[in-house]
Amino acid sequence: MAQRDPYEVLGVSRNASADEIKSAYRRLARRYHPDVNPDDPSAEEKFKEASNAYEILSDSEKKARYDQFGTTDGIPQDPFFGGGNVGGFGDLFEMFFGAAGQGGGRRRTSAVDGDDLRADVPITLKEVLTGVAKEVEVHRNSQCDSCSGSGVEGGGQPPTCTSCQGTGVVTAVKNTFLGQVRTQTMCPTCSGSGFMITNPCKKCHGKGVRLTKETVSINIPAGVETGSTIHMPGHGSDGIRGGRPGDLYVVIHVAEDGPFVRRGQHLLTGYDISIAQAVLGDEVSIDGVEGELELEIPAGSQPGQQVVLKGQGLPPIHGGKRGDLVVELSVQIPTKISEAEAKLIREFAEVRGERVPKEKGGFLDGIFGKKK
Repeated sequence: MAQRDPYEVLGVSRNASADEIKSAYRRLARRYHPDVNPDDPSAEEKFKEASNAYEILSDSEKKARYDQFGTTDGIPQDPFFGGGNVGGFGDLFEMFFGAAGQGGGRRRTSAVDGDDLRADVPITLKEVLTGVAKEVEVHRNSQCDSCSGSGVEGGGQPPTCTSCQGTGVVTAVKNTFLGQVRTQTMCPTCSGSGFMITNPCKKCHGKGVRLTKETVSINIPAGVETGSTIHMPGHGSDGIRGGRPGDLYVVIHVAEDGPFVRRGQHLLTGYDISIAQAVLGDEVSIDGVEGELELEIPAGSQPGQQVVLKGQGLPPIHGGKRGDLVVELSVQIPTKISEAEAKLIREFAEVRGERVPKEKGGFLDGIFGKKK
């Protein structure tokens, strides 16, 4: 099968920095590591693919060659290939898992960083105006209190895998027409963890973490919008066997089921007025975010005309002046009027020198109806 573009595999752009490439690899390695997905064969393949992509993009010479020629010819296709860069894969393991010991091989730890979590929190427009403290329930993997996160019944460190001596990989030497080739593959005995749990913890079944439900307090600042995200480092799932905890990302959803439509810091609403109010003007009370507001309707208001109440909108998220409340006037024209009302309207039109429609029986019946 053709090799995928390493940039595509890691989900980074061709202008990504070394730190961005490393961060992308760590994220994928945490997600697809065999220790975390023991029952998913496809996860191991994705882990290998991510490791291969990182091996290319983390090496300046290989990266330059790929960028220039768009091919990895001459670059090991398997992240476990020993060849001319025997330490390559070991360095990846050291970068992600850490290393200890000397001599015949690197001993690796089984530390896996915790997953990042997401919580969705609904708030009202009034809460956007003032800011609010919320509590949200989060389901997260927490360190097992029975085994202290080791996965071993009663706690303590699990024994080292005898097949790989704790390195997580096994080495094979193959004779080819080019000579001997060393290849490294993930240890099938321990699935790359470097240890064997023979007496798993009964509460967490050897995982080192248990699913728990916790309540987290969140301070939401004023001015947030739907989609605003609050980052809470270390509030995600606990890491496994010494891994770092993940982060919690709180996504805000502002309810828009009231009379207001939000446009940034401005609010839009509508208000129905009569013909008399449109012509003569008026002062009325309308609903604002914090309560009632006085609205002055100008004389001669037109349908769709907007009246702006300064400073009655929402604040920007980083502080500053509030936006405005924009009120759009809707002139309510009656669909049924009495003959007396029609007469007054005709007289009004005549005084203004406006064209007065001729009276027609059927037409007037439709307009006037039976109203008295």
